[in-house]
Amino acid sequence: MTFSIHGLAVARGIAIGRAVLVASSRVDVAHYFIQPDQVASEIERLRLARDAVVDELQRLQKDMPKDAPHELVALLDVHLMLLQDVELTSGVRHWIEERLYNAEWALTSQLEIIARQFDEMEDPYLRERKADMEQVAERVLHCLKGTSSLVTQAKRPARPQQELQLGDTMDVPLVLVAHDLSPADMLQFKQSVFAGFVTDVGGRTSHTAIVARSLDIPAVVGARSASQLVKQDDWVIIDGDAGVVIVDPSPIILADYGFKQRQGDLERERLARLRHTPAVTLDGQKIELIANIEMPEDTVAAITAGAVGVGLFRSEFLFMGRQGNLPGEDEQYDAYRRAVDGMNGLPVTIRTVDVGADKPLDEARHDAAHLNPALGLRAIRWSLADPAMFLTQLRAILRAAAHGKVNLLVPMLAHGSEIRQTLALIEQARQELDRRGVAYGPVRLGAMIEIPAAALSVRMFLKYFDFLSIGTNDLIQYTLAIDRADESVAHLYDPLHPAVLRLVADTIAECVKQGKGVSVCGEMAGDVGMTRLLLGLGLRSFSMHPSQVLSVKQQVLRSDTAKLALWAEKVLASDEPATLMPTTR
Repeated sequence: MTFSIHGLAVARGIAIGRAVLVASSRVDVAHYFIQPDQVASEIERLRLARDAVVDELQRLQKDMPKDAPHELVALLDVHLMLLQDVELTSGVRHWIEERLYNAEWALTSQLEIIARQFDEMEDPYLRERKADMEQVAERVLHCLKGTSSLVTQAKRPARPQQELQLGDTMDVPLVLVAHDLSPADMLQFKQSVFAGFVTDVGGRTSHTAIVARSLDIPAVVGARSASQLVKQDDWVIIDGDAGVVIVDPSPIILADYGFKQRQGDLERERLARLRHTPAVTLDGQKIELIANIEMPEDTVAAITAGAVGVGLFRSEFLFMGRQGNLPGEDEQYDAYRRAVDGMNGLPVTIRTVDVGADKPLDEARHDAAHLNPALGLRAIRWSLADPAMFLTQLRAILRAAAHGKVNLLVPMLAHGSEIRQTLALIEQARQELDRRGVAYGPVRLGAMIEIPAAALSVRMFLKYFDFLSIGTNDLIQYTLAIDRADESVAHLYDPLHPAVLRLVADTIAECVKQGKGVSVCGEMAGDVGMTRLLLGLGLRSFSMHPSQVLSVKQQVLRSDTAKLALWAEKVLASDEPATLMPTTR
């Protein structure tokens, strides 16, 4: 039966494929397809992992103290019984033999089906066995990942998920459905087998949505109960333009969306012709269109889109998923240097690590320690609290600057004391490199304007910095007291609120007055419905995801900034700016 689920549209386009349900705690499981002649060895790999867990549990039983609680002994018996469960073992074999899933993927797919069956049981005791099944599966997954020496010997080399292309799906596109995905999780899906994704939670400017746009794949977030309503292997349509997920579509609906999908492909091909066209308005204003990236490899997409530089390299993605093992100076230097080399002489703006809020390094510690992480120890506050870590990053950035044009951008500054402390550490990093005799280059220094206090203190900021970058995502969040990752208040997240527009306009105007550079690197920069307004406010530098560059360029080529300036003044003076915006937004 066909039904639809409504969420928030965060990444354009249409994706049609079979659903793959993944629990967020297991999202780091590799998803790849095996060859038909590898089925037997993959099943054997799974058998070895299961046997290793059985041996482990039996050893625990054998070594159990005589005074151990009877419940603990019984629990181990339950886990051993679940490992031999016919529905689990036969189901996993089905995914391997029929769909050519790798063992880990097959196990988690079958686990999702069984977990749903447990949820539907009337007996409370039986429902609670779901947790036991999940624990058993987690043990097997750990063995499959090589933590068991027995499995390590039998494990064949597998291509990492990052190297897989959609062509590996044997013409059956797949879409990911999950309760939530962290930014670090999202990075695993670059060039993966997934054509799109849906999450129960999230907002339009949550970092999950931001990374989805950088991947340029259709995505819907805030779909509430999607992960409960969609079943494993259901046919699903993701409408990333309308924010709708259609489950089990009829042939007529499939045909309609197939046509829309082809139309979208044609539109992208048409926009691609603008790649080498200079971004100049009708009245001759040159506009700088630059890219936001997460990893050095993203420079390829930036160059392909015709970006004239990188306006935001989110360095925190180098730090995520490291489980306390943060990247050292040489590793960071290598990443930054590869980004600089990848831009072929064009400038690269590297933002110092911005963790906290919806980008924690350690989920468990993060959730337990901070009642309101968006207002806590994040971004520059986190860096200043750990000078050794911060100096390591600063040295790596300065060293990368010896290879090309590098700008250093500092996030979430609000106080003069923070600015002075940051500048002192940058100077200290230079001195340390001098003492070591290590080459480094000059950098232009910039600050993010993403806190109302910073926007209201812009003149003070311009005394210290060469340029400013307006982070509209956080600026809107903090101005309106809206958690941008919370879909329950997403309707209140408004880039056109008069207070937000006034802060943005005043920041741009002061930078123009003082002859300092200013850009917008938040989601407003890539929203074609906002392009004309930002041009009218005097903005001449837009930093966005590579996938958005050509659409924004098209708007720029059609715009007259002199006329837009008069219109922008009326928008700023209005109590309801949205009513004056063009219907294209």
